[in-house]
Amino acid sequence: MVEVSRSQLLACDACPRLVALRGRVRSLHPDYHAAPVAPWGPKTARLLIVGLAPGMHGANRTGQPFTGDASGRFLFDSLYRAGFATAPRAENAELNGTRITNAVKCLPPGNRPLAAEIRNCSAYLTAEIGTLLGRRPRRSRVVLCLGRLAHEAVARVLPVVLNLSGPVPVPAFTHGRRTEIATHVYLVDTYHPSRQNTQTGRLTRTMLDAVLSDIRRIIDAP
Repeated sequence: MVEVSRSQLLACDACPRLVALRGRVRSLHPDYHAAPVAPWGPKTARLLIVGLAPGMHGANRTGQPFTGDASGRFLFDSLYRAGFATAPRAENAELNGTRITNAVKCLPPGNRPLAAEIRNCSAYLTAEIGTLLGRRPRRSRVVLCLGRLAHEAVARVLPVVLNLSGPVPVPAFTHGRRTEIATHVYLVDTYHPSRQNTQTGRLTRTMLDAVLSDIRRIIDAP
Protein backbone atom coordinates (compact mmCIF):
# COMPACT_ATOMS: atom_id res chain seq x y z
CA MET A 1 0.00 0.00 0.00
CA VAL A 2 1.45 3.36 -1.08
CA GLU A 3 1.65 5.88 1.76
CA VAL A 4 0.74 9.51 1.11
CA SER A 5 3.19 12.14 2.32
CA ARG A 6 2.14 15.13 4.37
CA SER A 7 3.30 17.47 1.58
CA GLN A 8 1.12 15.62 -0.95
CA LEU A 9 -1.87 15.93 1.34
CA LEU A 10 -1.34 19.64 2.01
CA ALA A 11 -1.14 20.30 -1.74
CA CYS A 12 -4.46 18.54 -2.45
CA ASP A 13 -7.00 20.67 -4.36
CA ALA A 14 -9.35 17.90 -5.54
CA CYS A 15 -12.54 19.44 -4.10
CA PRO A 16 -13.32 22.96 -5.42
CA ARG A 17 -15.98 23.63 -2.77
CA LEU A 18 -13.59 22.78 0.07
CA VAL A 19 -10.71 24.70 -1.49
CA ALA A 20 -12.94 27.78 -1.77
CA LEU A 21 -14.00 27.45 1.86
CA ARG A 22 -10.38 27.16 2.97
CA GLY A 23 -9.64 30.45 1.24
CA ARG A 24 -12.59 32.21 2.89
CA VAL A 25 -11.58 30.91 6.32
CA ARG A 26 -7.99 32.11 5.85
CA SER A 27 -9.22 35.59 4.99
CA LEU A 28 -11.32 35.71 8.17
CA HIS A 29 -8.85 33.86 10.41
CA PRO A 30 -5.26 34.29 9.12
CA ASP A 31 -3.91 32.32 12.08
CA TYR A 32 -5.99 29.21 11.33
CA HIS A 33 -4.48 26.11 9.71
CA ALA A 34 -7.31 26.15 7.09
CA ALA A 35 -5.75 23.36 4.99
CA PRO A 36 -5.99 19.58 4.76
CA VAL A 37 -5.43 18.04 8.19
CA ALA A 38 -2.93 15.18 8.30
CA PRO A 39 -3.31 12.13 10.58
CA TRP A 40 -1.89 12.37 14.07
CA GLY A 41 -0.17 9.57 15.95
CA PRO A 42 2.45 6.89 15.33
CA LYS A 43 2.29 4.89 12.10
CA THR A 44 2.96 1.80 14.20
CA ALA A 45 -0.36 2.28 16.03
CA ARG A 46 -2.72 -0.66 16.39
CA LEU A 47 -5.78 1.58 16.85
CA LEU A 48 -6.85 3.90 14.03
CA ILE A 49 -9.66 6.32 14.92
CA VAL A 50 -11.58 7.69 11.94
CA GLY A 51 -13.74 10.79 12.28
CA LEU A 52 -15.68 12.53 9.53
CA ALA A 53 -13.96 15.89 8.90
CA PRO A 54 -12.13 18.71 10.72
CA GLY A 55 -14.22 21.03 12.86
CA MET A 56 -14.18 24.75 12.07
CA HIS A 57 -12.60 25.85 15.35
CA GLY A 58 -10.95 22.53 16.18
CA ALA A 59 -8.71 20.70 13.72
CA ASN A 60 -9.30 23.31 11.01
CA ARG A 61 -7.82 25.87 13.41
CA THR A 62 -5.05 23.81 15.03
CA GLY A 63 -4.08 21.47 12.17
CA GLN A 64 -4.38 18.43 14.43
CA PRO A 65 -7.37 16.04 14.47
CA PHE A 66 -9.79 16.46 17.38
CA THR A 67 -7.76 19.24 18.97
CA GLY A 68 -9.20 22.51 20.21
CA ASP A 69 -12.96 21.94 20.30
CA ALA A 70 -15.67 20.24 22.37
CA SER A 71 -15.63 17.03 20.33
CA GLY A 72 -11.92 16.64 20.93
CA ARG A 73 -12.24 17.32 24.65
CA PHE A 74 -14.96 14.68 25.00
CA LEU A 75 -12.98 12.13 22.98
CA PHE A 76 -9.66 12.68 24.73
CA ASP A 77 -11.18 12.49 28.18
CA SER A 78 -12.10 8.87 27.39
CA LEU A 79 -8.91 8.11 25.45
CA TYR A 80 -6.91 9.14 28.50
CA ARG A 81 -8.92 6.94 30.87
CA ALA A 82 -8.47 3.98 28.51
CA GLY A 83 -4.72 4.55 28.29
CA PHE A 84 -4.68 5.60 24.63
CA ALA A 85 -3.54 9.17 25.41
CA THR A 86 -1.15 10.58 28.00
CA ALA A 87 -3.43 13.48 29.02
CA PRO A 88 -7.17 14.23 29.00
CA ARG A 89 -6.72 17.18 26.62
CA ALA A 90 -5.32 16.83 23.12
CA GLU A 91 -3.33 20.04 23.43
CA ASN A 92 -1.18 18.43 26.15
CA ALA A 93 -1.32 14.79 25.08
CA GLU A 94 0.68 12.23 23.18
CA LEU A 95 -1.06 9.23 21.67
CA ASN A 96 -0.28 5.72 22.92
CA GLY A 97 -0.50 3.15 20.14
CA THR A 98 -3.22 5.24 18.54
CA ARG A 99 -3.53 7.24 15.33
CA ILE A 100 -6.35 9.67 14.52
CA THR A 101 -7.56 10.78 11.11
CA ASN A 102 -10.69 11.90 9.26
CA ALA A 103 -12.47 10.47 6.24
CA VAL A 104 -12.41 13.98 4.74
CA LYS A 105 -9.26 15.98 5.41
CA CYS A 106 -10.69 19.51 4.88
CA LEU A 107 -13.39 21.50 6.64
CA PRO A 108 -16.71 21.07 4.77
CA PRO A 109 -19.50 23.69 4.76
CA GLY A 110 -21.93 22.97 7.57
CA ASN A 111 -19.75 20.06 8.70
CA ARG A 112 -21.36 17.95 5.96
CA PRO A 113 -19.09 16.77 3.14
CA LEU A 114 -20.63 15.73 -0.16
CA ALA A 115 -20.43 12.10 -1.28
CA ALA A 116 -18.02 13.14 -4.05
CA GLU A 117 -15.74 14.82 -1.49
CA ILE A 118 -15.65 11.67 0.62
CA ARG A 119 -14.74 9.70 -2.51
CA ASN A 120 -12.02 12.20 -3.44
CA CYS A 121 -10.41 11.64 -0.04
CA SER A 122 -10.74 7.87 -0.13
CA ALA A 123 -7.18 7.30 -1.39
CA TYR A 124 -5.81 8.87 1.79
CA LEU A 125 -8.06 6.75 4.00
CA THR A 126 -7.14 3.63 2.01
CA ALA A 127 -3.45 4.31 2.60
CA GLU A 128 -3.98 4.96 6.31
CA ILE A 129 -5.92 1.74 6.88
CA GLY A 130 -3.40 -0.11 4.72
CA THR A 131 -0.61 1.10 6.98
CA LEU A 132 -2.53 -0.15 10.03
CA LEU A 133 -3.09 -3.58 8.49
CA GLY A 134 0.47 -3.84 7.24
CA ARG A 135 1.91 -3.57 10.75
CA ARG A 136 2.12 -6.32 13.37
CA PRO A 137 0.10 -8.89 11.38
CA ARG A 138 -0.08 -11.34 14.31
CA ARG A 139 -1.40 -8.75 16.75
CA SER A 140 -4.97 -7.47 16.87
CA ARG A 141 -5.68 -4.11 15.26
CA VAL A 142 -8.78 -1.94 15.40
CA VAL A 143 -10.42 0.71 13.25
CA LEU A 144 -12.76 2.83 15.38
CA CYS A 145 -15.37 4.73 13.35
CA LEU A 146 -16.81 7.88 14.91
CA GLY A 147 -20.30 7.99 13.42
CA ARG A 148 -22.20 6.48 10.52
CA LEU A 149 -20.56 8.48 7.73
CA ALA A 150 -17.07 7.54 8.92
CA HIS A 151 -18.22 3.90 9.12
CA GLU A 152 -19.53 4.02 5.55
CA ALA A 153 -16.34 5.69 4.29
CA VAL A 154 -14.23 2.95 5.87
CA ALA A 155 -16.49 0.16 4.55
CA ARG A 156 -16.21 1.63 1.04
CA VAL A 157 -12.39 1.37 0.94
CA LEU A 158 -12.03 -2.01 2.64
CA PRO A 159 -12.15 -4.06 -0.59
CA VAL A 160 -9.13 -2.12 -1.89
CA VAL A 161 -7.29 -2.34 1.42
CA LEU A 162 -7.95 -6.08 1.73
CA ASN A 163 -7.30 -6.69 -1.99
CA LEU A 164 -10.74 -8.22 -2.58
CA SER A 165 -12.74 -8.31 -5.80
CA GLY A 166 -16.08 -7.52 -4.14
CA PRO A 167 -17.49 -5.60 -1.18
CA VAL A 168 -16.67 -6.59 2.38
CA PRO A 169 -19.81 -7.74 4.24
CA VAL A 170 -19.77 -5.07 6.95
CA PRO A 171 -22.94 -4.69 9.07
CA ALA A 172 -24.66 -1.30 9.16
CA PHE A 173 -23.40 1.24 11.67
CA THR A 174 -24.41 0.39 15.23
CA HIS A 175 -22.97 2.04 18.30
CA GLY A 176 -20.77 -0.42 20.20
CA ARG A 177 -20.75 -3.07 17.49
CA ARG A 178 -17.51 -4.97 16.89
CA THR A 179 -16.94 -6.73 13.54
CA GLU A 180 -13.92 -8.84 12.60
CA ILE A 181 -13.21 -7.73 9.02
CA ALA A 182 -10.03 -9.79 8.61
CA THR A 183 -7.94 -12.05 10.82
CA HIS A 184 -7.12 -10.09 14.00
CA VAL A 185 -8.57 -6.88 12.45
CA TYR A 186 -11.73 -5.37 13.96
CA LEU A 187 -14.09 -2.58 12.95
CA VAL A 188 -15.73 -0.90 15.96
CA ASP A 189 -18.43 1.78 15.90
CA THR A 190 -19.36 4.59 18.24
CA TYR A 191 -21.50 7.68 17.90
CA HIS A 192 -19.47 10.74 16.98
CA PRO A 193 -18.52 12.84 20.06
CA SER A 194 -20.15 15.96 18.60
CA ARG A 195 -22.06 18.38 20.81
CA GLN A 196 -25.21 17.32 19.01
CA ASN A 197 -24.72 13.82 20.41
CA THR A 198 -23.10 14.53 23.77
CA GLN A 199 -25.40 17.35 24.86
CA THR A 200 -28.52 15.35 24.02
CA GLY A 201 -27.30 12.23 25.82
CA ARG A 202 -27.15 10.15 22.66
CA LEU A 203 -23.49 9.57 23.53
CA THR A 204 -22.46 9.64 27.19
CA ARG A 205 -19.02 9.31 28.72
CA THR A 206 -20.03 5.92 30.09
CA MET A 207 -20.97 4.76 26.58
CA LEU A 208 -17.70 5.93 25.01
CA ASP A 209 -15.67 4.54 27.91
CA ALA A 210 -17.31 1.15 27.36
CA VAL A 211 -16.39 1.14 23.67
CA LEU A 212 -12.78 2.06 24.39
CA SER A 213 -12.57 -0.52 27.17
CA ASP A 214 -13.68 -3.16 24.67
CA ILE A 215 -10.97 -1.99 22.25
CA ARG A 216 -8.41 -2.12 25.04
CA ARG A 217 -9.36 -5.76 25.69
CA ILE A 218 -8.97 -6.58 21.99
CA ILE A 219 -5.55 -4.96 21.74
CA ASP A 220 -4.25 -6.33 25.05
CA ALA A 221 -5.36 -9.90 24.32
CA PRO A 222 -2.40 -12.29 23.72
